[in-house]
Amino acid sequence: MQPVRVGSKELIREINSSLVLGELRGGLVSRTELAKRTGLSLPTVSEIVGEMLASGVIEERETASSGGGRRPVLLGLKADAGYVIGIKLTETKVIAVLTDLNAGIVERATAAVTTNDVGTVVRTVAKVVRTLTGKRSVYGVGVGVAGVIDRATGVVRHGTYSDWHDVDLAALLEKKLGLPVVVDNDVNTLVASEQWFGAGRGVSDVAVVSIGRGIGLGMVLDGRLYRGAGGGAGEFGHTKVVADGPLCACGGNGCLEALIGEPAICAQAGTKTIEQAIDKARQGDKATTEIFEQVGRILGTAVGNLVNLLNPKLIVLAGEGTRAGDLFGPSFDEALRETVFDGLQRDLEVVVDDWDDEAWAQGAAGLFLGELFQPNLRPDEAGRPSLTARSAS
Repeated sequence: MQPVRVGSKELIREINSSLVLGELRGGLVSRTELAKRTGLSLPTVSEIVGEMLASGVIEERETASSGGGRRPVLLGLKADAGYVIGIKLTETKVIAVLTDLNAGIVERATAAVTTNDVGTVVRTVAKVVRTLTGKRSVYGVGVGVAGVIDRATGVVRHGTYSDWHDVDLAALLEKKLGLPVVVDNDVNTLVASEQWFGAGRGVSDVAVVSIGRGIGLGMVLDGRLYRGAGGGAGEFGHTKVVADGPLCACGGNGCLEALIGEPAICAQAGTKTIEQAIDKARQGDKATTEIFEQVGRILGTAVGNLVNLLNPKLIVLAGEGTRAGDLFGPSFDEALRETVFDGLQRDLEVVVDDWDDEAWAQGAAGLFLGELFQPNLRPDEAGRPSLTARSAS
């Protein structure tokens, strides 16, 4: 990424261009309306629009005239003017999508990950990106990884499953690809997907709870994705639920994840996989059915406490664990009602998402596009994506 040049004419121009693009992402709009929405002068907007028209990023469209007068000319984003790559990086595979500028998926690719060696993983990701890119013009890459991520620098401070510590993943990928790279916590990419395409669109306060091997949390508070002081906000799975409870992979005892994560469920059910545990319960095994009912009670209580603390309007349950929603759903609903303070229940909505790994990758592309269209103006951040599309090296 290019370093932020605080106060420079180049930076101000890039910010103004991003403001214009951000408004155009919402639909067709006139030059006059762009000036009103962005707070920029009409001459500044016209100059920026002229450059964008010349580069092919946007296009002019005439609307039907009313009353036979001159038809107003509206501007719109040209979705296929460039592309973005979104990636969900797991301990076993790379899931990648190529999207247009509206984050619509154009192409997909996956690759196996057989080691947590950083160099090998970077080469695997780079190979997938090049496969998707071809000769297309690409603005950059968004990557979602489980763990504590310093979003400002793209450093993986602690990888949940990779055992990575202080790995500058963004810099390594940028060097390999010759493209800007944004790295964030994987649950945050799922939040971005909800904001762009899902139930969270237009909702200012949302909590996305991811259920699976681990228990994650992504939050939009007052319209902004909340990452915390060091990028570690949302380690919901490591909130303590039972004093002196079962040992967690983090080294602590009684964590939410140690009680209701997939490994914990499998251990209690005596199965090797979560699919086997689900099958046992659906086939009427009483003990396994009770395990999932207990999972629902514990999760419902934990989410209820979250609602009491943050007062979100929307809770989204997501991740591979939602496959067992029919087994834990009733007890979850009951525990949630019992836990949430009466005054906070009225406007609360709970949505269960279908499990889809691709949504995480698409959300990663959405995070990159969010940076492209709506730049973060904090001067302490290391950089942000450039408005120039290029091919992967």
